[in-house]
Amino acid sequence: MQLISLKVSEFQQFRTACMLSDLTPGINLFTGPNEAGKSTLVRAIRAAFFERHKSSALSDLQPWGDSSASPQVSLAFDWQGQHWQLDKRFLQRKRCDLQVGDTHYSGDEAEEHLAQLMGYATPARGASKAEHWGIPGLLWVEQGAGQHIRDPAHYAGEHLQSALSQHLGDALGEVVSSGGDQLIQQVEQQRAKLLTPTGKPTGDLRDAQQACHTLAEELAEREEQVSRYQDQVDHLGQLQAKQYEVASQRPWEAQREKAKAAETQLAAVEKLREQQAQAQKTLDDFQHQQQLNHQQLEDFAAQATQLEERQKDKQKAEQQLAQCKEQAAPIEHQREAASQRYDDARQILTAARHKAHRQRLQQQLKGAEDKVRRLAETLAKARELHQQRHELSAQYQRQSVDIDALERLRKLELQLGQLQAKQEMLATRLAYRLEPGQQLIIDQAPVAGEGEKRLLSATDVAIPGVGTLTIQPGGTDVADLLRQQQNLEADRGALLQQLQVTDLASAEQQASDARELAHKVEQTALRLGDLAPKGVDTLAGEHQLAEQERSALAASLAALSAHQDDAALPTEELASRQLETAQAQLEEAEQARSHHQQTLTLAQQALTNAEREWQRLAAAIQAPDRQEREQSAQRRLIELKAEVEQLQADINTRQRDIDAANPTVLAQDIKRFSDSADAMEYEARERASEIERLKTRLETLGAQGLEEQRDALRQQLESQQRRRLQLEKRAKALDLLLSLLKRERQVVTRKLQAPLQKHLNHYLRLIFPGATLSVDDNLLPQALIRTQPLSNQADEHGELAALSFGAREQMGLVSRLAYADLLREAGRPTLIILDDALVHCDSERLEQMKRILFDAAERHQILLFTCHPQHWDDLGVAPRGLVSLKRASSG
Repeated sequence: MQLISLKVSEFQQFRTACMLSDLTPGINLFTGPNEAGKSTLVRAIRAAFFERHKSSALSDLQPWGDSSASPQVSLAFDWQGQHWQLDKRFLQRKRCDLQVGDTHYSGDEAEEHLAQLMGYATPARGASKAEHWGIPGLLWVEQGAGQHIRDPAHYAGEHLQSALSQHLGDALGEVVSSGGDQLIQQVEQQRAKLLTPTGKPTGDLRDAQQACHTLAEELAEREEQVSRYQDQVDHLGQLQAKQYEVASQRPWEAQREKAKAAETQLAAVEKLREQQAQAQKTLDDFQHQQQLNHQQLEDFAAQATQLEERQKDKQKAEQQLAQCKEQAAPIEHQREAASQRYDDARQILTAARHKAHRQRLQQQLKGAEDKVRRLAETLAKARELHQQRHELSAQYQRQSVDIDALERLRKLELQLGQLQAKQEMLATRLAYRLEPGQQLIIDQAPVAGEGEKRLLSATDVAIPGVGTLTIQPGGTDVADLLRQQQNLEADRGALLQQLQVTDLASAEQQASDARELAHKVEQTALRLGDLAPKGVDTLAGEHQLAEQERSALAASLAALSAHQDDAALPTEELASRQLETAQAQLEEAEQARSHHQQTLTLAQQALTNAEREWQRLAAAIQAPDRQEREQSAQRRLIELKAEVEQLQADINTRQRDIDAANPTVLAQDIKRFSDSADAMEYEARERASEIERLKTRLETLGAQGLEEQRDALRQQLESQQRRRLQLEKRAKALDLLLSLLKRERQVVTRKLQAPLQKHLNHYLRLIFPGATLSVDDNLLPQALIRTQPLSNQADEHGELAALSFGAREQMGLVSRLAYADLLREAGRPTLIILDDALVHCDSERLEQMKRILFDAAERHQILLFTCHPQHWDDLGVAPRGLVSLKRASSG
């Protein structure tokens, strides 16, 4: 199989068409940076083969943000001397067409035909998955997936087995369909009834083992029940003896007497605590009175010192008040001067603003006049375009064609053409060669000379002077084709009448004219939208508003009169700054006066406060009863001291009595004795209840016949154990027979592995001389075995999954190439696609892998996509840059 060309459009990053053509039979190297579209082209090839054209789960194929796009893929390839052309469109106007030489397939039929050819399956619904991809899924390596080989090979296993069947012929047929396989299958079925694939019991054997286990447990339980019955009889006697002893002694009554005695002692201690609390409260009151008397004596001593300080404060306040009064006149003078400067600056600013306003109105009037002129010109152009669009739309309505009807007409013309070709093949040919002057009458039309007629229906041939011949074309196909032609021509006539045209060419021309008119309408609408985005009426309204604005500005300017001294005025900005400066000076002067007034008020208040404090202290010191109050406080302090000492002694004595009684222990004793009495009485009641329950249970168990049940279970267990032994012997025999049969089958299985092993060894000797890559019974790569010919060391044996990432990637490619050789020998198509493969190879190993690829390219077409062109410059082929291809396609 050789891929010739690939074309994609509206597919992921390819919004416009991109074409790959002139693909060669060997290696085709495509290079480009990341996001250049390499993986997108690989995805397009996969979609063309794997995805159903009817699937709605392929929105990821559309360019980002374009939900109306119809992803399309077209590819051409040669296989077995025929040219194949596949065209597929997804999501919008879905279709699939496959042309194989002169044969055409479409829809599901085309997809199934491709799947059978290439060796894969199409999904019943939704997007395709790896398990559907078969042979292409094995040979087409996605980016970053080269190290994965077992799953793709497993999914392609059925197709590989088919290829081996063709290659080995009868040998494989003997393994696949012989009586030996039927015997193995029968043994496996019989063994599966008793054992699982891992050798665990199942079916009757598992049921027998479980029954033995269940019966053994039930027997043990019955024996345990008999033993418990006997223990419970003994326990009942012990409980009855204990209950008789407790009922006669009633020990809980003694515990309650102890609790009452402890409660009496605790009540006496609580009275002492109440007395102690009252004494402590009295002591706290006396100590507080002591503090008050101490404070009063300290206040008397401090009043003389405070009087001297208040005298100094009064003199200082008098001096500060005199200084403030002297500063009042200069501060007021400065404020008046600043106020006059502020008034002058404000008048100048008013005049400057009047001048600036008149200048702004002049500028606005000029701008409004320019706007009115521009809008008038735009409005005239917009009205002209509006009229043109109206006329073009009317022409488009007259020329418009029903697209669906036109498409149906195209299909009818195509069907008629195909039908005519079939009629040409099936029609009865009447060749004639008449003598000069002679003629025949065919369907009432005279003919002479030499020629040929194709007859599709019963035709009369009149021979003058002889008679009439009626020729009836043979078979029912001709008549059926004629009826089909009549039906199709009737449908075509109805469509031509509906479209009001004479033929398909006229309809196509009318549709082309309608598209041209639609384009002109669209262009005119765009130009109109640029001039009047909100419509011609809105533009006219804007022009009217601009005219009104111009008139209003002209009237406002006329109302303003110019002053003779306008030229001497400063600008509005300068006048405003001058006013701000004068205002700041005025505010500063007013703040100075306010601060001075505040300072003067504070000085007067400070003097008043100092005089009032000095007079208060002087009056207090000179009061007649001051000495008597001081002496009374000293006497009361001595009396309080004696009372405090006496109260403290009483409190200490009472606290010793409380501590000696230990009220915490008394409270614990009350709870302990009460809880003990309750527990003893509760235990006696529970024991009586348990005695009654045991009596009832023992009576019930005695009536159940536990010993008879135990004996019956023993008999059932012995019977079930005999059945289990029989089934176990049968399972072992079947297991042995199956292993012997499979061992014999291994001999034939090795014949299956030989062709694949041959191709694997062919490639391995180019990278690991003397190494082999073993395969399992399912033809899946298993382990890499490398010999050590120059040393005494044992061969290296490494499972494929245990190799390094790079080595797994290399073994994955070697295995795929071997599978491709195997398929080629079996006459199956092969195409190898590598998307950024072997990126984890070191330089030496990469050189060896290039030799392998170059060797494989002699038998297979390889599409290699890479973003590292420098690694492949010695591959022997010229690289093709995707960036240049995209530019060439878009140009």
